[in-house]
Amino acid sequence: MGARAPKTRGGGRYTEAGYFGMIRQVLRNKSKYWGPKMDAKKKARRAYKGPNKRQRYEYKCNHCKKWFPDKEVEMDHIVGAGSLKCYEDLPRFVKNLYCEEDNYQALCIPCHRSKTNSERKK
Repeated sequence: MGARAPKTRGGGRYTEAGYFGMIRQVLRNKSKYWGPKMDAKKKARRAYKGPNKRQRYEYKCNHCKKWFPDKEVEMDHIVGAGSLKCYEDLPRFVKNLYCEEDNYQALCIPCHRSKTNSERKK
């Protein structure tokens, strides 16, 4: 086994990667209900008229153009937030994460996964 990274942050509780991962997680969790993100999601929806009486809306995937229930749609950053690995990355990451409505698109889970995987390979 390889050597473990030293825990230099949080009184010896976090590695460097773990520390910035925790900050990234907190920022992403708070962005779930960011107003412009919710506005973009609202624009991607229509009233549901199918047999499921519990479903009010369905959302159009911006890639495959099919309609999906809320739990099968994710709001994607057209221009990604990028990485957060050091303090110098923070301003750009926050600016990209908390962007305006025109940088969001609704994607079904398979389309979002495919886009994310292709971006990671670059």
